[in-house]
Amino acid sequence: MAINTQLQNRSNNVCELCSNQDENLKVYTVPPKTDDVVDNQVVLCSECFEQIETGNYGNTHHWRCLEGSIWSEVPSVQVLSYKVLSKLTSEEWARDAKEGVFLDESLIEWANAEDELEAERVIHKDSYGVLLEAGDTVVLIENLNVKGTNYIAPKGTIVRKIKLVQNNAEQVEGKINGDTIVILTKFVRKSV
Repeated sequence: MAINTQLQNRSNNVCELCSNQDENLKVYTVPPKTDDVVDNQVVLCSECFEQIETGNYGNTHHWRCLEGSIWSEVPSVQVLSYKVLSKLTSEEWARDAKEGVFLDESLIEWANAEDELEAERVIHKDSYGVLLEAGDTVVLIENLNVKGTNYIAPKGTIVRKIKLVQNNAEQVEGKINGDTIVILTKFVRKSV
């Protein structure tokens, strides 16, 4: 995304986190915001941008810059600095920088919102930890009594086009012998 004049002026054409002058400065919208409003964006050098995009914060020496950027007057820079510092909890300097700054409660909520949304997502996995999605085909790994019938679904039964139970990560719905039943994910494996 091209850097607009307002962002160029605000950043003085340097990375707003590490102050690197980079020919390839990029605009980054701080999640979970998605709109291209200047107040939600930060100008980043290619090194900061790449590490944030990949979630690889292994170069902890590079991120020492956050000790300064967390004190920026720009809310989006403060929020992004806070978010990255939160990923570096094993570093004492990062904990000190995060705890030593006073941020408005709304900025802390913005910084934590993405992690909270991710935590609320219900993720369905089969007995081997493989991600299940609606429409997948699964195979029963045990004989299962089908409640409400006198039928036992044998091990190896294929259940096509499963539906995910929205509020329970341990349950999926599928049809066996024409009956729609709820099946515990620990009794299925995803078919390839």
